[in-house]
Amino acid sequence: MVVDKDMAGGGFRPRLKSKRWKIEREVELLETWAEENLYRFNESSEKPIIVIDTPPPYASGRWHVGGAAHYAQIDMVARSFRMRGYEVLFPFGVDRNGLPVEVQVEKRYGIRAHESDRIKFEELCRKFLDEIEKGLLNIARRLGLSCDFENYYQTDNPDYRRVTQSTFIALWNKGLIYEAEYPVNWCPSCRTTIADAEVEYAEKETKLVYMRFKVKELDKDIVVASTRPELLCTCAAVIFNPEDERYRHLEGLTAIVPLYNREVPILSHPYARPEFGSGLVMVCSYGDKADIRLFRELGLKPVIAIDPDGRMNANAGKYQGLKVEEARAKVVEDLESAGLLEKVETIKHKTPICWRSKDPIEFIYVKEFYLKQLDFIEDLRRIIDEMKFYPERFKRLLLDWVDSVSIDWPISRRRFYGTEIPIWYCKKCGKPNLPEPGRYYKPWMEKPPFEKCRYCGSTEFEGEWRTLDTWMDSSISPLYVSGYMRDDELFKKASQSILRPQGYEIIRTWLYYTILRVYQLLGRPAFKYVRISGMGLDEKGEAMHKSKGNVVYPEPILEKYGADAFRFWTASEVKLGSDYRYSEEKVKAARLFMTKLWNVARFISSFPQAERPSKLEPLDEWILAEANKLIEVCEKDYESLDFFEASNGIKYFVWRILADHYLEAIKPRAYNKDGRFSSEAQRSAWYTLHQVLKTVLRLLAPICPFITDGIWRELYGGTVHKESLPEKIPVKEELTNLTEPFMKLNSSIWRLKKKLGLPLSASLPGVVFAPKCLEIFVDDLKHMHRLERIEFRKPTKEAEEIGEGVYYTAQ
Repeated sequence: MVVDKDMAGGGFRPRLKSKRWKIEREVELLETWAEENLYRFNESSEKPIIVIDTPPPYASGRWHVGGAAHYAQIDMVARSFRMRGYEVLFPFGVDRNGLPVEVQVEKRYGIRAHESDRIKFEELCRKFLDEIEKGLLNIARRLGLSCDFENYYQTDNPDYRRVTQSTFIALWNKGLIYEAEYPVNWCPSCRTTIADAEVEYAEKETKLVYMRFKVKELDKDIVVASTRPELLCTCAAVIFNPEDERYRHLEGLTAIVPLYNREVPILSHPYARPEFGSGLVMVCSYGDKADIRLFRELGLKPVIAIDPDGRMNANAGKYQGLKVEEARAKVVEDLESAGLLEKVETIKHKTPICWRSKDPIEFIYVKEFYLKQLDFIEDLRRIIDEMKFYPERFKRLLLDWVDSVSIDWPISRRRFYGTEIPIWYCKKCGKPNLPEPGRYYKPWMEKPPFEKCRYCGSTEFEGEWRTLDTWMDSSISPLYVSGYMRDDELFKKASQSILRPQGYEIIRTWLYYTILRVYQLLGRPAFKYVRISGMGLDEKGEAMHKSKGNVVYPEPILEKYGADAFRFWTASEVKLGSDYRYSEEKVKAARLFMTKLWNVARFISSFPQAERPSKLEPLDEWILAEANKLIEVCEKDYESLDFFEASNGIKYFVWRILADHYLEAIKPRAYNKDGRFSSEAQRSAWYTLHQVLKTVLRLLAPICPFITDGIWRELYGGTVHKESLPEKIPVKEELTNLTEPFMKLNSSIWRLKKKLGLPLSASLPGVVFAPKCLEIFVDDLKHMHRLERIEFRKPTKEAEEIGEGVYYTAQ
């Protein structure tokens, strides 16, 4: 720290020593914050508590700039809550369960999980996860996240899995979990069931095949169109729309399936669309979700022709063993050879795909565990209305998903790296036996913690090998971080004041499942607040994917421009809830703003701090009124968990109002080199300069924690992160009405001097006629612009207009 002698002759003042803000200072501050344990959560605090259910990032790959921006904004939320007087529990976790890591390990080592030793496979998964996790933690710290990194959690940790299993046991005991064999969404690539929420849809080119069926009673052909000709072997009916006059005469007749010569009924049903294909649809088991519904409605008996590996089984006859795509091509070829192919069209088709593999899914019968959810739809609608959403429009998106739920949630997965289902089966009676909750169980490799079957008394058991859907783990995150089954005292205090920040793309999974599970366990809403953000896209507005080659990683950006610049970009890019496009040019511009702020602070540090004088000069009162206006903007934004208006408002205030106009106007009075101003007027300037800087630093601290704390520590001591948001200073708020005419007057005079070939610091001869409302600033204006004369009345006839309402004459 540099100290200069007080220019008023009374003591010393701190001054910013460096000419510019160095990015290296960010790293130094990270160490300082860690040493001070600055963001430690105080459980015994009397402040209101807010718990942030930080999304645990999945440890299957690096963050790109979009992900980094998402977490930077969550940190802004945490910091703004602290400065608003809350005790903030801001945990950090890493999601390590489930399919994504298995897929990555299979790729890296060229193995298949189902063909590997499970213990060795799990070891490879943990090794991979540990590598990725280090990178995630490093970038999270470097971004300045004020999380509790000392106590971060992992979802594959035995304690976390213990809690997941305990919730499973609790719901089982409530009768909410059952096992059943239903047609499920099946990913052959991942070899597991996936929930409806994990099904995505992709527009793909596909072949619409027109096939000739024979009508038995009429000995005539009809043409049926389908995109799934390989499922002819499972065809159970042909349907037409009851309004389609072309086919009404076929009602109740019999169609003969080509290649297989099986007889199936011809029925009317509104699902068939007259405009699609030929208007005749074959109902097979199962080409899509609609087929499942039609089989139930029409009482048809399904035949499954695709096995879990995505190959045709014995029900497909000669096509057994072929992959689905191979069988499809072969069936078309055989239809053509037999004269049963009418034509083939290429169409765009909405194809259901797996969220992870991006491969088409199939619908097959599998026995799985289900968690009841249909029974809770009305309750969920009610408790969702009790939560506050930011922005509000995303509540509708969640409710739309709730309304679309049509089956219970399949929660078992035929994979290995996840939380095991805590069940042992009696070898004698086959019934499931569950342990008491309290520890983490691995039934596939452990003996049960009980000796006898509770149903028949047998002592021999076989452990369940399947795992739970990873959303069963993720959906307990708010319970886990608030102390559920770990810290009863904390849970009582914190569990009903939880904020969920997340992206809109996982509303139907993470958000929905969490609300469902917490309600089933506790009978209350999971969250007090829900904050929904948009997606981070590339400069063209496209999602970032390795396959596209458009991924931008944050590390080099932070090294080049600093975390504050990156954070300011993400805060100022779009309103909360909108997608945001990454732009290095905008991060660069944010870095320039950091430089501007440092220069402003360095200038202000040239002057000592002073107590508020008995009377403020009008210009000082005006800038404080503008600062009050900025406080209102920021408070409103922070209360809405948004940072767009705040960040842009701060930048405009600092750059366009404070630096461009007020600092230029205040220099003569602050320095007072010729003694033309009273000491009281000078101290008014000193007081105001520091008051405005403190206001800016405190308002900007949640967004740019490094530079604001760096300046604060050097000038004012302590840390800005222990300060509260600033309160408005009592001044005449109506002075903000003078902002526009004041700035226009200054700009007009600067343009005039440039036109006359005068330096801005040169004296201006003649008379400037200014708006009457600015007369209260007369002394500062005269010395700011070095005016020979300035008058606040109607201009003389010879005066020319140099700006809106501003005139000048050299006479």
